[in-house]
Formats: sequence, C-alpha cells, structure tokens
Amino acid sequence: MPLNISIKNAPDHVVQRLRLRLRAARNHRSLQGELLAIIEAAASGDQPDTATNVLAEVRRLGLRTPSEAAFLIRADRDGR
Repeated sequence: MPLNISIKNAPDHVVQRLRLRLRAARNHRSLQGELLAIIEAAASGDQPDTATNVLAEVRRLGLRTPSEAAFLIRADRDGR
C-alpha cells in the first residue's frame, strides 16, 4: 500500500541545490513527481553520471567528433 511521505523544514541550501522547480519543469513533472523520481533513483542505486564518467564512456567508445556521437544516439533511438 502506498505511503505518504512528508519532508518538513528542508534547509534552504538543500532545496536550492536540488533546483527542484527547474528539474520538475525540465522533466515535465510536478514537484511531488520530481521528488518521487529522486527517491526512486536513490532507492534503485541509479545515480546521474558525473562528467568524469561520461568522459570515460566517450573515450571507451572511441568517439572523437560530435557527429560520431549523434550517429550512435540516432542508431540507438531508431532501434527502439
């Protein structure tokens, strides 16, 4: 059964760092929906990639130009 969770008195610096309103708008979600997505990602262990991880993946794939990256993205998207 679903459980209601409430966070009260969240510190301003935490709220600002989350950029919650911006993230919610960018992901086409309500504030509650964005908070739930953050909690689900934390619970599943899925964390956003860091710039270091992205660079390592780019190097692993041997990509050198933006057009090479675009080709891989289009191929992946078209394969779905």
